[in-house]
Amino acid sequence: MMILRHYITILFLMGWGWNSFAVKIEKKLLYDKHTLQDTYKYGKLERRFQWDKISVFLDSLEAFQERNDGYGMLRNYKNANGVAPLTRKYVTNKYKQIQDTFGVNRYQGIPLYRLDDVRVPERYGRDGAYVSVISDSADYFQVIPATFGGIWHVPKKYMKLIGPLSIKKVIFVDRTNQNIATLEQEGATWLVRSMNPITTGANRPPYQQPTPPGIYFIQRKLSEMLFLKDGSDEEGGFAPYASRFTGGAYLHGVPVNYPDNKLIEYSWTLGTTPRSHMCVRNATSHAKFMYDWSEVEKTLVIVFD
Repeated sequence: MMILRHYITILFLMGWGWNSFAVKIEKKLLYDKHTLQDTYKYGKLERRFQWDKISVFLDSLEAFQERNDGYGMLRNYKNANGVAPLTRKYVTNKYKQIQDTFGVNRYQGIPLYRLDDVRVPERYGRDGAYVSVISDSADYFQVIPATFGGIWHVPKKYMKLIGPLSIKKVIFVDRTNQNIATLEQEGATWLVRSMNPITTGANRPPYQQPTPPGIYFIQRKLSEMLFLKDGSDEEGGFAPYASRFTGGAYLHGVPVNYPDNKLIEYSWTLGTTPRSHMCVRNATSHAKFMYDWSEVEKTLVIVFD
């Protein structure tokens, strides 16, 4: 019990609705196009930036870093490190997708084993997820995910060690309000660098998937991310300034459909309702800002409601 108290997980605090917090947030924008206000209208609804939740995340993130020394990232993009074994309990949906009881897909999943049983995984972790590393043995790392409780064994082939680090840049993706905020720490203050509209992934399987909640590292950047037409091997176009954070989910600009090849700055759909294919769609100039500003394996993406 003493060990667990020292390893706070970040998402436990998300729903508490605290009114006071230690983190100081100030606005000092580096990108000032298509900027949203703290609260704004969407039709008859009022939407907002959830600074209360963002502050709790940042406060918890700082505590998480202070109490842990080693860090890593779960990795299994396109099952590159092997198809994860079936979990102890699982479901198969009508699209023949296998998921654990927490709704995490086996495809691109990372097997997490209880400390007392490494025969069958208890659940899956998501590609790109931020974890602290407690110890390692010949075949496994002991890790604590930043997004849910417990200490778990992870086979070494599914992990990338990152080592001690201090997170200074965080991108917040709000699925409820369809907005995004980038923040950067300077001293004891977190500076808001941009506040913009987005669209996240729609829940229309099998091709459109929700953007999964969690805490992830930026893993890779592509100036043009090619995409296929739904249900086809034919290239449909590209998304500019794409930064991948989990599985096939990228932060990117407005997609360009072939045969066109000219960049599109903005779409009326931004800031409306989820309609992407798991990705987070931005104004193209904002996607470029994040592409240039973020750092691979040093910048976090936090997806929340």
